[in-house]
Amino acid sequence: MIATVNSLTTTGLQKFRSLFTSRDFIFNDGRELREFSVGGRAQALMAGVAAVTLCFSAYGVTQAASGAAIGTSDAQLAEMEREVAEMQADVAKVRTAAAEHAKLLEQRQALIVAAMAGEGDPADFDLAALTASGKIDAQTAEILAPLRRAEAGQMAMVVKANAALQARYAETARELRRMGLTPNRIASQAAMGGPLEEVNENNAADASADAQFRSLVMSWKRLDSLEEAAIAIPSMQPVAEMRLTSSFGVRSDPFRGTQAMHAGLDIPGPVGTPIYATADGIVSRSQRAGAYGLLVEVNHGKGIQTRYAHLSKMLVDANTRVRRGQLIGLMGSTGRSTGPHLHYEVRIDGRAVNPTPYIQAGDQLVAMQDRALKSRNAAGMGGPEK
Repeated sequence: MIATVNSLTTTGLQKFRSLFTSRDFIFNDGRELREFSVGGRAQALMAGVAAVTLCFSAYGVTQAASGAAIGTSDAQLAEMEREVAEMQADVAKVRTAAAEHAKLLEQRQALIVAAMAGEGDPADFDLAALTASGKIDAQTAEILAPLRRAEAGQMAMVVKANAALQARYAETARELRRMGLTPNRIASQAAMGGPLEEVNENNAADASADAQFRSLVMSWKRLDSLEEAAIAIPSMQPVAEMRLTSSFGVRSDPFRGTQAMHAGLDIPGPVGTPIYATADGIVSRSQRAGAYGLLVEVNHGKGIQTRYAHLSKMLVDANTRVRRGQLIGLMGSTGRSTGPHLHYEVRIDGRAVNPTPYIQAGDQLVAMQDRALKSRNAAGMGGPEK
């Protein structure tokens, strides 16, 4: 075996040496011919040097090619990372927009429910929070399409709610006019305005919804202001059993027999009959007052006062707050009186008006006052506005 290997090795070396036999070269430099001889050993040495050089050159080319490939991969990776980051940002933007829109729908639904029930305070609902935030692009608008369908149903509800509030306002206004009052007289009107903001096609639905919900808030505020002011309106009987011996207007004076203006209603009854405040207010007088005898006067705000005269006993002090239906005195016959009765007056800005329409206030007005009182009591409020 070893002999065979040695034989093959010897044969290989002989073939290798045969490649590098002595060679003669003739060189002409233009003037003369020169002859050179290169031995086999020298040829082998030069071939080895050339081989090493070629190896190093090949290694360099390979490394350069590998570096170019790596550089190209790094650039592609950076581009991919940038695209992924952009996609993640787009997804985050859409996710945020969807969450904000869902929250917006919830807040708007809460507004519709509260406005229709007449519970709570419209001031608790921030218009800014009920408005779609910012502009949206076509891609986001497409993602929000399912929420848009829910919003369409909600829009139908807000239109109905707005119409219902406006109808309630109109009916209440009719009741007030029947009593000689106007909404502008007793309730402040909410101011409206603001900068113009144009919208594009993608935001047209949001702009329409914003307008509808703004309108609902304004309608609720308008009605709430009227209902709050209506608390000041006397709307119940001052006694449990109601009958009259003298009405409001010109009559024959019981003492002189001549025509005279009677500024209230005379309601007869036994001495000691309970007398009740006909609206919330603050007692402005509780004293003997000439022809009125023992008098309780209540200021209900909005320039509205009621007077309860000829009492046998006053049960409230001046500057104290009273509620509608609260016991404030007992019937008597003090002052300029021919017998036990209550002289009851309603005054607007100091001028006596007919109390009858107030006593006969419709169910709509009473229901409105009850809602306003419930809301006020829940908020811990009380007393008339000046």
